[in-house]
Amino acid sequence: MSNPQAAVARPAVLGDLVPGRLVRDVALVVGAAVLVGVAAQISVPVPGTPVPVSGQTFAVLLSGAALGFQRSAVAMALYALAGVLGMPWFAQGASGWHLASFGYVLGFVLAGAVVGALAARGGDRSPLRTVATMTFGTLLIYVVGVPWLMAMTHSGLSAALSMGVRPFLVGDALKVLLAAGLLPSAWRLVRR
Repeated sequence: MSNPQAAVARPAVLGDLVPGRLVRDVALVVGAAVLVGVAAQISVPVPGTPVPVSGQTFAVLLSGAALGFQRSAVAMALYALAGVLGMPWFAQGASGWHLASFGYVLGFVLAGAVVGALAARGGDRSPLRTVATMTFGTLLIYVVGVPWLMAMTHSGLSAALSMGVRPFLVGDALKVLLAAGLLPSAWRLVRR
């Protein structure tokens, strides 16, 4: 008779490959929050919108794929909470919930969790699947961010889309394509 607990589980996401479960999970969660905070500092203002171009979304999507559903959701919630409490690590060194772009930060929690869940089901193993996973994650960030932007700027949907989506489509497409090259390559390296 075989013992099912003795069987070694296959890693669902890249973060599962790091040994030492509790310490690993805490380090991955804190590390992902810090990664997003650092990536947020790679930020360029966009004329006509309170939402800057930043490296945040790329870091969120990669973290989601690497950490999985739970760790990614906790990491993005930690990132948001620390920023609300005054850590100046949102884009352009901002903090607080009153920002017009804070809805995108809330969207990071949802996107990170969903991308993590999809990655655990193989959504980051091939370039095509990674494109679909990352595109869906990006869409979720917009779904949460745009209504917040509308409320904070007292604008309609068309104006919010012009401020909070259209200027970012090309950059987000490039981030998706970069992730589609990186994640499947990381899995190929791990399997060697």
